[in-house]
Amino acid sequence: MATFSFSRDIPVDEEYDLVVAGGGPGGAAAAISAARLGAKTLLVEGTGTMGGMGTSGLVTAFDPMANGVEGLVGGVMREIVETMYQRGFLGPQVTPAFWRVAYHRWTPFRPEGLKLILDEFARDAGVEVRFFTRLIDADVDAISRKVNGVVINNIEGHRYVPAKTFIDATGDAVLADLCGAECREAGRDTDQIMPASLCSLYAGIDWDRVLREAAKSNPDTDAPAGTDPNKADNWDKQKVHGAALKKALGDGHFTQHDRFLPGMFQVGSSMGNLNGGHIFDLNALRCDSLSDGMMLGRKIAMEYTEFYRKYVPGFEGIEHATTSSLMGVRETRRIVGEYEINYEDFKARREFPDQIGVFNKAVDIHPYEASEEEFERFIKEFRNEARPEVGERYGIPYSILAPKGWLNLWVAGRCHSADVQVHGSIRVMPAAAMMGQAAGTAAVQSIRTGQPACDLDTQELIETLREKGAYLPQNTSSKTMTRQ
Repeated sequence: MATFSFSRDIPVDEEYDLVVAGGGPGGAAAAISAARLGAKTLLVEGTGTMGGMGTSGLVTAFDPMANGVEGLVGGVMREIVETMYQRGFLGPQVTPAFWRVAYHRWTPFRPEGLKLILDEFARDAGVEVRFFTRLIDADVDAISRKVNGVVINNIEGHRYVPAKTFIDATGDAVLADLCGAECREAGRDTDQIMPASLCSLYAGIDWDRVLREAAKSNPDTDAPAGTDPNKADNWDKQKVHGAALKKALGDGHFTQHDRFLPGMFQVGSSMGNLNGGHIFDLNALRCDSLSDGMMLGRKIAMEYTEFYRKYVPGFEGIEHATTSSLMGVRETRRIVGEYEINYEDFKARREFPDQIGVFNKAVDIHPYEASEEEFERFIKEFRNEARPEVGERYGIPYSILAPKGWLNLWVAGRCHSADVQVHGSIRVMPAAAMMGQAAGTAAVQSIRTGQPACDLDTQELIETLREKGAYLPQNTSSKTMTRQ
């Protein structure tokens, strides 16, 4: 490919304590946490809202935050959920037990509510937010592995922003990659790339009928058939939809033979959200692949509209409101951190002295292709082999947020350091928010003490996180982080 070089003088912003790239759950939690601790914080986000997949991506259900015995998610994330509940922004069927105790139960919410809450939290904390702003370059001392500043672009043009610390919450490790930090790429360093999904919001659903049908079909769940439709969760509804989907596939209704159907989350009295329809072989680090995927995703969304209307009781009046403006990408880049959490850690339910959170979600590696064999592999893994039991949990160590050897750079969210299997468990919103709070807190600690990201006193970090509401049940902690 031919190249073109140019140079220009651009304005230099005042220095910040922290620049956070990306305003998804990880980035928002990082910026809010750091600003509450007194750091002068700038958050840059390419869209017009914080929340990432929960807002622009229309993934309108938080992954399970408890293990059936105890709540695992505290801190900023729990504060967000509880505030949304108080304001009526969660699904109408949701009770506090959903996120405080219930095992393997998603918490549906209204995306507009999440937008408002994050706006309020950021504003009250003193975070400076610049929407419609993208990170395009980084100024790095490659020898010391220190970031001096970043170049951003928005309607005002290019600007150089110097800062003391930086957090990459882009999901795609954009900042880490620009800095030259070592990264792994799906499809380059792995044989396959997990499929993406374009989520949709729907209206005109008769939820009373849908939940009655679901309850009738579930003799093997914790809800006796027909007694408590509020306990008919997403998997329960899939049992109703399963027969319908089989018939629709047999009728040739869909353009691709995708047997994966997670079901519809109730987010309002007649509204639902569908995180369904796979776009296989999409490489979200290539613009042409991402663009083609958006167009295919919109086509698939209309096919699901007609499917529900024709085949599933309670959806006869369904209307497709909108597809998301952001593709639901499950994997792209991940950093190589001071530690890479792995499947053996997961299977052992390992907890770490430097853990900044605990979690319980199953390994969730979606089918790589629309074959029966791949679907059965996913079902076996997600529901059985790689699914923690009631009361179990595993730790998320701080060291997966620290790019190996870097002084003032952290990541939060989907670009953390993990193997494919564990990444498939902790790439989700509640875990991302916990990582974000830890990274934001670590950045402030680093500024105050001079400790680098790659050699932080993790005992002090854990104490601060606990003071701010994080749930960290480990009996022992260590000043030294977990390393490879």
